[in-house]
Amino acid sequence: MRRTLEIPRRTVLRGLGTTMLLPMLEAMAPRTALASGVAPTAPVRMAFVFFPNGAIQPNWKPEGEESDWKLSRTLEPLADHKEHLTVFSGLTQHHGRANGDGAGDHARCASSFLTGAQPVKTAGANIKVGVSVDQAAAALIGRQTAFPSLELGIERGRNSGNCDSGYSCAYSANVSWKTESTPMAKEINPKLAFERLFGAKDGATGRAERDIYRQSILDLVAEDAAVLRRRLGKSDQRKLDEYFSSVRELEHRLDMDATRLSEVPEYDVPAGIPKELESHIQLMYDVMTLAFQTDSTRIGTFMLANAGSNRSYPQVDVKGGHHSLSHHRNEESKVEDLTKIDIFLASQFGYFLKKLKSVQEGERTLLDNSLILYGSGLSDANRHTHHDLPIVLAGSGGGRLQTDRLLHQDENTPLNNLFVSMCHMAGANVETLGDSTGALSL
Repeated sequence: MRRTLEIPRRTVLRGLGTTMLLPMLEAMAPRTALASGVAPTAPVRMAFVFFPNGAIQPNWKPEGEESDWKLSRTLEPLADHKEHLTVFSGLTQHHGRANGDGAGDHARCASSFLTGAQPVKTAGANIKVGVSVDQAAAALIGRQTAFPSLELGIERGRNSGNCDSGYSCAYSANVSWKTESTPMAKEINPKLAFERLFGAKDGATGRAERDIYRQSILDLVAEDAAVLRRRLGKSDQRKLDEYFSSVRELEHRLDMDATRLSEVPEYDVPAGIPKELESHIQLMYDVMTLAFQTDSTRIGTFMLANAGSNRSYPQVDVKGGHHSLSHHRNEESKVEDLTKIDIFLASQFGYFLKKLKSVQEGERTLLDNSLILYGSGLSDANRHTHHDLPIVLAGSGGGRLQTDRLLHQDENTPLNNLFVSMCHMAGANVETLGDSTGALSL
């Protein structure tokens, strides 16, 4: 259908104290592209989702070879997305190992996970590890978006003190590192992450002003939105309406699920953070989906917990702490509890993939146009092993990667080789990263 308007990709809606980026619309495609019949190319987004304490390997590993494979028990919650998955075996983070530094595998597993570098063993201020893949990519392509990268998490962390056998807490609480000594602080409050994404004013004064004048960010930009909508074609109007509905639904859930100040002492969480873990995780995935949908950023990280987290999971009837259970010594009941945790976290990842797949971008979906890595820096936490890591990659990078495959790599292949390949598919010319030896052949 012929458009009545051509608008720039970076068009925003403005209102009191906020700016709102838009999803990709047909009206944003150059007229020359439409005239030639060639659909505009959507950008490739990358996300790196970290879970702690490894996985129960016999229940994690799928069976089969290459394109003839079956999901494992742990990965069964991803069945609806199998055609979008690439599962790896054989990938290693060598610098998660002691290499002469003694105990502290949990701190090393997080700090080396995206860097492929050996953290300096210190509980003081002289922390040092390496630049992480997300920040290496952000340095090259981050200026193309409002936010070079987005760092999210679930658990609070601090960057000082000893959290694991002489390793600084900074190593356990961060997977994203801007420089060798500068971790990127993660946002654990979904409401604050949402407000940052949409340019809402910071501080108590700004929040009070918004509370007086609006119930929704959409109300603030309503005038701008109405003018734009009248000038769009029907297809773009429908897409805009769907986008606004998802934003309003997310706002409602953020308000409904948030703790109140009176609840904080009982639940030991900051005000505004959901009491229920499932809600907390899903809201964070929703924020990242909107960030990618609006091209606010193309790079994100998400820590489902800090390294060595001892959170319990009563929602799947696991009362013991995750870290404590991970030293299971092959006790059947503990192995089963850990498998329940693994399945729960995989199911939440499935929720994220479903959200991404629901967003249409031309002939592809947002999931098709993404590379979403899900994994841990430990394989078997009981033995503290860092080889044959549990790694899943979802999305095809805009058709650049063949999916629905189980890929076996040579033993001790650096995980960073996969990161280099991902960066290339996302348009970031990262040639080396940490202990990488070249791009992975995919």
